[in-house]
Amino acid sequence: SSGINAEWPLRPGFKMKRNPRKVKWTKAFRKSHGKELAIDSTFELEKKRNVPVKYNRELWQNTIHAMKRIQEIRSRRQNQFIKQRLKAGKKLELKDDEKEVNQHIHLIEPRVTEEEMYNAALNKTKEKLKEKQKVLEVESMDMD
Repeated sequence: SSGINAEWPLRPGFKMKRNPRKVKWTKAFRKSHGKELAIDSTFELEKKRNVPVKYNRELWQNTIHAMKRIQEIRSRRQNQFIKQRLKAGKKLELKDDEKEVNQHIHLIEPRVTEEEMYNAALNKTKEKLKEKQKVLEVESMDMD
């Protein structure tokens, strides 16, 4: 029953003879338009073999270990592929942000350089020292 429900979204499109590579939500579209990883050497290892093999425990263990390793490699490559695709969007977003800042530059406060911040902090400490010296002078005069 789950197979029937799973293919339900596909049935009307199939009956209308729609090309799956042109329907945006299909896997065929995503792979053909470079949205998903389509060509990779890990897919070659998944091909069906039609040659019967005699049961061998060691072969099974090695196969299962290899399957896990292949899955790790594939997931790493898919993540890398996705990051690579998202880089272009980041660049466009930065360009848009830069353009917006340039258009509304009058709303932004002027930038304070590190040197100005250092000088301001230095002046504050000098003022505090002067105040302390005045207090000490007043106290020393009171003592006399």
